[in-house]
Amino acid sequence: MPKLILIRHGQSIWNLENRFTGWVDVPLTAQGREEAKRAGTKLTGIKIDVAYTSALRRAQNTLDIILETMGEDIPVIRDQALNERHYGDLQGLNKEDTAKRFGADQVKIWRRSYDIPPPNGEALKNTAERTLPFFERCILGDIKQGKNVLVVAHGNSNRSIVMLLDNLSKEEVLELNLDTGVPLVYDLTVDGKVEGKTVL
Repeated sequence: MPKLILIRHGQSIWNLENRFTGWVDVPLTAQGREEAKRAGTKLTGIKIDVAYTSALRRAQNTLDIILETMGEDIPVIRDQALNERHYGDLQGLNKEDTAKRFGADQVKIWRRSYDIPPPNGEALKNTAERTLPFFERCILGDIKQGKNVLVVAHGNSNRSIVMLLDNLSKEEVLELNLDTGVPLVYDLTVDGKVEGKTVL
């Protein structure tokens, strides 16, 4: 039974500074690199056939550390379809300061609403509109061939995939938070049906 492993990148500098990151290409912190090593240690012993990541270096670096820790040398596909949600005008702003400026309720809507985007940015719905076709075409294409697939991406691109796999409603996905560097392991049938899920 093929496995799909989803991991949000390790802590980035702007995660640490509580800033909206989106498509800004910021590096990992020392803690983020440690989280990636820990994920690699937890996954050691699981055979991975192919890996996917985004066009952003915090995800790519996390994947590199995981594969190095596992001692794996496998094909890696990078695609911006797996990029983090684009936060538009909020990118680079401190989340706390933004809540003071616009009100906590408004910022919560921008951050957590399924279909209301921040100014000039993407809602989760928009992220899903680019992530899920890629997931269904490419990643599930590998699953259908019986391959074990590792995806190291971002909080919101991975949330859109989890929403699909766990069959979450628009309301349920708002409460879904994926921690940095934590592997979610799905056991799938070759036609993509979920048979089991483990958080490592």
